[in-house]
Amino acid sequence: MVPYNKKGFTLVELMIVISIISILTTMAMPSFQDRVIRSQVQEALRLADFVRVAVENFYTAHDGRLPHDNLAADLPAADRIVGNYTAAVAINDGMIAITLGNRINKNARGKVLALRPARVDGEPRVPIAWVCGYASVPDKMFVGGENATTLEPRLLPLECRY
Repeated sequence: MVPYNKKGFTLVELMIVISIISILTTMAMPSFQDRVIRSQVQEALRLADFVRVAVENFYTAHDGRLPHDNLAADLPAADRIVGNYTAAVAINDGMIAITLGNRINKNARGKVLALRPARVDGEPRVPIAWVCGYASVPDKMFVGGENATTLEPRLLPLECRY
C-alpha cells in the first residue's frame, strides 16, 4: 500500500478560514462606513462656511442681531444652496441647518446638522463662536436657537460630538 501524502487543506479547514474572514469583515464594515459618512459631513460643513460668514456679517452690521432667514442674510433660498453631500442650507434665527442629501451615504440622507451661534451677552463686538451639533457651549457664552441636529453623534466629526 502506498502511503497517503496530505497536500492542501481539507474542506473543514477552508470553511473555518472563510468564516473567520467573514466575521472580521462584518466587524470592519460599520467602522469604515462611519468614517465615510464623517468625511462627507465634513465636506457639507465646508460648503456652509460662506453661510457662516454671511450670518457673522449680518450680526456685525446689525448691532448684535441675528438674521431670521436666508433672505435677511442676503443668501439664496435654502434649497438653492446645494453640494455633493448637501441638499439645503437654511438659516433659522441665526442657527444654520444643513440638510444632508444628494450623493451622501443613505444612512445620513435627509438628516440635519445644526450650527448654532454662541455669543457673549451684551457684547456684540465679540465674534460669534459656532457650536456644531451636540458640542458644548463655550464658557461665558450663550447659544441661540434649538439644536436641530438629527444625525447620530457617531457620524459627526469629533468637534461636533461633545
